[in-house]
Amino acid sequence: MLQRLSRGFSSLGRCGSRTASSLPTNQAQPGEEVEVSATVKRIRAELAADKQKLNWRTPIGDRPEDWSSKLKLFSDSEQTSDFIVMMQRPIDLSPRKMRLWWDNRQEQIERHMQQFIPDRHKILGAELAAAHFIMYRGGAVKFLNDSRWHRATEDEGDLNLPNKFDPGYKVEALRCDNMTLYYEGLENLRCLDSLKFLSFHNIKTFDDWCLDRVSGGGFPHLEVLDLSGTQITTNGLASLYRLPKLKLLILDDPKETLEFELATAMLEESMPALKVVGADVIHG
Repeated sequence: MLQRLSRGFSSLGRCGSRTASSLPTNQAQPGEEVEVSATVKRIRAELAADKQKLNWRTPIGDRPEDWSSKLKLFSDSEQTSDFIVMMQRPIDLSPRKMRLWWDNRQEQIERHMQQFIPDRHKILGAELAAAHFIMYRGGAVKFLNDSRWHRATEDEGDLNLPNKFDPGYKVEALRCDNMTLYYEGLENLRCLDSLKFLSFHNIKTFDDWCLDRVSGGGFPHLEVLDLSGTQITTNGLASLYRLPKLKLLILDDPKETLEFELATAMLEESMPALKVVGADVIHG
């Protein structure tokens, strides 16, 4: 009896050992850990190499072997998409295309030159900075308590204005007639608390976006606004509600279309002190 029990326990021990040895284990062998880490490192190295190959080329002029010019000041680092579009088009060296390219380049340079310069406003203040900006481009400025219209001299282009902040200069009126003025330049006309007269007569680049910029420029006492000869539509007129003291609005023809006539009528109704007149009444 004792012999049979001892043989049974020994066989049970052997079965238990076989079952335990056949169970799966989650622990990896030391050799396998080294192999997996090496594979991961190899994949990461390949991905890094692929990303390096996919990087866009170094811009022309930024490479050490490239010749650089002082005209690099006018370059635009955001022209990658324009360069790609240009390279996808066939080369056209016709006089018309060359003239168009030159005009577009000149416009980009002028837009860059008209950008807001914080240092200029810190030195001159908002009033004199706006006066310098407008007079330098052929406009005229009238200051508070001064009956003269100030313009740059034709010979030397001298502005005859202070070159640092002077609290005695308050801009009362600005004439930007016939200027080449872009949206970027309108940022220089802001926070003119004493401004009452503002004219953009015959500025072909002045559109609804420009009018929206002007209406939000901080002109609480603006009374006269001349928009004749511009590209203003009925959409832009809706932004004039920001000018509460506006009394006279000059347009090419307030009754040019039924839509325009309705927009001006609604504007006069919402602003009782406002009167909209045609350009022939003022400039005729």
